[in-house]
Amino acid sequence: MHILVTNDDGIDSPGLHALAIAAKRLGRVSVLAPDRNWSVSGHARKLDQPLTVWNYPLLPGINASVCDGTPSDCVSLAMMGVVKEAIDLVLSGINPHANIGHDVTYSGTVTAAMEAAIYGLPGFAVSLGAHDSDAPVDFGPAADAAITIIGQFPPSALDARVLNINVPYRPLSAIKGVAVTRLGVRHYHQELVRQGFVDGREQLTVSGSPPGGEMIPGTDYWALSEGLISVTPISLDLTDYKEMSAIKALSLAHI
Repeated sequence: MHILVTNDDGIDSPGLHALAIAAKRLGRVSVLAPDRNWSVSGHARKLDQPLTVWNYPLLPGINASVCDGTPSDCVSLAMMGVVKEAIDLVLSGINPHANIGHDVTYSGTVTAAMEAAIYGLPGFAVSLGAHDSDAPVDFGPAADAAITIIGQFPPSALDARVLNINVPYRPLSAIKGVAVTRLGVRHYHQELVRQGFVDGREQLTVSGSPPGGEMIPGTDYWALSEGLISVTPISLDLTDYKEMSAIKALSLAHI
């Protein structure tokens, strides 16, 4: 199996390195990652803009390159031949903070995995639960746990799917198990900071404290809070079928 590893935190992120090393247990590993941090970039692409890719000495035994595009650009370029050998599986991460609930629409980590599914390949996004951001982060347990879980999927199950994996930040011995979950509900505590005017244009900053969530059993937020690894299948079909039926009942007419 040939595995592509990418992320949204940049080529020098220790989370990327830990995931790439652990992924070698499953097969051959190539890395194509952004040259800078693209956190909260969503499913951005640099279409019709020049992109640059260059080799990057990253880890022994791993072919690595870096790109000045987005995480999704990295996956797309790899699929279109920048990575010479055909790819079987895409891993994105490890993100240093959880990507749960509504986060998945913002997350460059998750949307890189979605880009893999657009190309017909399985994409796994891997993120860490809450931790003390002032201390060095140990990505090793999360990398080991994620690769152990991914390795249990038979080849027949590795089709164009997206799985979002969030691992509690604790030693492997303290993780209570694995839960297959649905997306939860996030609460964002954002604040608009007005910084005055420059040349007649108002300068604004949006900041805030870390998001919370609702403790609904069966959701990814709940699983992490309970010390469980959350595995959430994500569909690219965003259609609200219940609402679709309700709208059909309105018998809309064109003008």
